[in-house]
Amino acid sequence: MTASHDLIVLGAGSGGLATAFRAAQHGARVALLDPGALGGTCVHRGCVPKKALWFAAQWAQAQQFAVDVGFASQPGSLDWERFRQVRTRYIDAIDQRYAQRLHEAGVELIRQAGRFVTADTIELTDGSQLHAARIVIATGARPRTLPLPGFRLGMVSDDVFALQALPHHLAIVGGGYVAVEFAGLLQALGSEVEMLAHDRLLEGFDAEMVDALQELMAAQGIRITMQSAVQTVHRADGGILIDDAVAGSRGPYDALLWAVGRVPNTEALQLGSIGVVTDDCGHVLTDARQDTHVAGVHAVGDVTARKALTPVAVAAGRRLADRLFGGQPDAQLNYENIPSVVFSKPPLGMVGLTEEAARELHGDAVIVYRRRFTPMQWALTGWHGQSLMKLVCVGSDERVLGIHVLGPGADEILQGFAVALKLGLRKRDLDATVAIHPSSAEELVLMD
Repeated sequence: MTASHDLIVLGAGSGGLATAFRAAQHGARVALLDPGALGGTCVHRGCVPKKALWFAAQWAQAQQFAVDVGFASQPGSLDWERFRQVRTRYIDAIDQRYAQRLHEAGVELIRQAGRFVTADTIELTDGSQLHAARIVIATGARPRTLPLPGFRLGMVSDDVFALQALPHHLAIVGGGYVAVEFAGLLQALGSEVEMLAHDRLLEGFDAEMVDALQELMAAQGIRITMQSAVQTVHRADGGILIDDAVAGSRGPYDALLWAVGRVPNTEALQLGSIGVVTDDCGHVLTDARQDTHVAGVHAVGDVTARKALTPVAVAAGRRLADRLFGGQPDAQLNYENIPSVVFSKPPLGMVGLTEEAARELHGDAVIVYRRRFTPMQWALTGWHGQSLMKLVCVGSDERVLGIHVLGPGADEILQGFAVALKLGLRKRDLDATVAIHPSSAEELVLMD
């Protein structure tokens, strides 16, 4: 069978785009399939619109801070519709730039979905077929839904960006990234927020850091109920009511956000027909080189069970293309020490191991340094709260295994320190670094 392309990529999200661009750069004939908007979840229903809301939340807080220190004005409310228009224009421009770049790179963009017929053949929605020796699955994931009575009375994260107005009283069910981020930013913009979490917040982050964040969230007025077990949801005259097996009846709320995880988009791909193995949740199983159990079929991004972060999908896709078409047989992503930030209020970032994980591996050889302090902008405005920074080290040379930052600027501070950790950072290297003063980042090089 004659190949129509060297590579077919299913999905035009971050991972799919990165794979397609890099493969085309190496001279491959690439077809990119997606019936939806370019950029996928990150650009249209995730990172980008959420970060825009987060900026709006920061500006709302900055207004109050300005008044607190003497500016002669009063904080104003957000014109929600105008903000939606501004955000939409920004996102539309990204979509257009992607389309232009794909054209310039020679990537054939096909606005259809595809499914496997054989390991090297994809059937499009219109019934036509494409053939390639290499196929990459990058179809991403979507918000998880639950078979609970009344589930449809709530919204999922995708729906937040279509809201016509800010909810006055909002319930958020969940305790992960999505729940924590939306709780902080919507509260800052004026919503009264209550979180119902099944277990601890932010599983996978350092427990001490999460506890500190939770205290700051509570101080901002976010009500957090732990060990929640929602059974049913129904609407009454006063709004949405939640029946919780642990917390009892809750509400009424103007709106309800379900933030209970995400599921991979694999059902329509007919993966079982060609032998591609998935886990119980539907994630495509791959090895460290992004290879599935079927020769020539690969997967990147949230459709796999790997860390669900846009930069991870991008890096994995580029390295896969380098290996397949760039003459770099050893290229693959190293999944260790990947930095991550929750855009909470304030943001929480980490790279490397948590204290709990480090002690499981190294026991009493772990040394922990921490620093609590009041950021200058909080102190000036009289806002009570403390940032927390933490170093997790091991051994006599105090090799740094983990860096954790909670507080204003954590998202920007962490990137450079992540590079240092990757290069084998020791505590003495931080001690030998001259601090930038006054700054929050200096606390990481002044710990004792």
